[in-house]
Amino acid sequence: MTTATEPFSYWHLWRSMPKDLLYLLISYPLALTAFVTTITLVSTGLGTLITFFIGVVLLIAALYVSRGFGWLELTLLEWTGREPIERPAFGQTQPGFWGWLKSVFTNGHYWLYLLWAMVVNFVVTLITWTLTVVAVSFVANGFSYWIWGDLPGVRVSDNDWNFSQWLGLVPANVPDSELFVVDSILYFILGLVFLALLPFITRGFTLFHHLVARALLGAFKSDALRQKVGALTAAGAAASSAEGHSLRRLERDIHDGPQQRLVRLQMDLAAAERQLDSDPVKARTLITEAMDQSKEALEELRALSRGFAPPILMDRGLVAALESASVRSTVPTRVVDELGGGVLPQELERNAYFVASEALANAAKHAGAASITVLVQSIDGELVVSVTDDGVGGATVVDGHGLEGLEQRVRGLGGTLAIQSPSGGPTIVTARFPITE
Repeated sequence: MTTATEPFSYWHLWRSMPKDLLYLLISYPLALTAFVTTITLVSTGLGTLITFFIGVVLLIAALYVSRGFGWLELTLLEWTGREPIERPAFGQTQPGFWGWLKSVFTNGHYWLYLLWAMVVNFVVTLITWTLTVVAVSFVANGFSYWIWGDLPGVRVSDNDWNFSQWLGLVPANVPDSELFVVDSILYFILGLVFLALLPFITRGFTLFHHLVARALLGAFKSDALRQKVGALTAAGAAASSAEGHSLRRLERDIHDGPQQRLVRLQMDLAAAERQLDSDPVKARTLITEAMDQSKEALEELRALSRGFAPPILMDRGLVAALESASVRSTVPTRVVDELGGGVLPQELERNAYFVASEALANAAKHAGAASITVLVQSIDGELVVSVTDDGVGGATVVDGHGLEGLEQRVRGLGGTLAIQSPSGGPTIVTARFPITE
């Protein structure tokens, strides 16, 4: 396939001509097979529609057969070096038998493939194949006429039509031997001309097939838009679910941690107030315990805030925040920075930090690991954060648990989360986020 950096030339046509020629020569047998098969299935299916089941089965078979021939055509065109044509998404069907049946019969791509296999491709291929065979025949005849043209039974006689006399290049009374020499030269020149034109002929016909295939066999622009809308809808739902999961977890953590300590603090201060006059020593003890409770509550609130947006993340970036989290981890943790010093959007850093710190906490809590490695990379326009531990493995996504929340958060940002955790370890949690400005 010609690229933007590879200049187009006549010799480039010659390099691709054998594939183009072979494609054009085999296209007619394939088109004839597709034509006969599909027209037989459609005509028989329409004739047996009164039985419904048989007729519908045959029509569906025609649609699937045409789809198969269409995909073969696209594959062959790619093999010749033509630009790949995006294939339609046939696999999206509604649940249940009737849903599947409705999806097949209402999918416009199936009917376009059937039109292509039953009519368009057969007509186009018949024309291009015939003209290609004629061109190849002229080349073969021009280079071989001097071998077989003077054989008995082929030799030109006075009453036979010949090329040179038809062109008026030799008089009628020229001997057969001289006439054969002139004809051989003319056929050779004609063969050279068609040989020189053959790369243009094969490339032109192949491009014409590619144009027809793009029009009838390619995906619609609306398909890509529909898929994008569906992906955005799914990402929005995942982000909303992840946010809800995070809020519920925050509510639970506040209830189980700082809220309980603040309640205990209030009770200790109330008890100290009651004991202040009658038992100052006990009141002082209660006040000391209350101060300890306030410090622990403050530490828990700070820990909760670090889980969402620690100050170091805002000030020094993702890698510094992860290194700070690795220091606090109960398992020895190493952070490997392969970002290359690039500047990332702050919201992306915040979500990447949350996913990495949550995966780090899960590994420290459940994996029984002796060491953890956090790798941060920028690959092909994506931020890749990978957390690897040498624990027992067997980590899976369970509804309502931490890994599901991570998956939804990553998906809500248009990314992907991959978890590799065979039994016995290691466990590798890899999050990929698209980097957008």
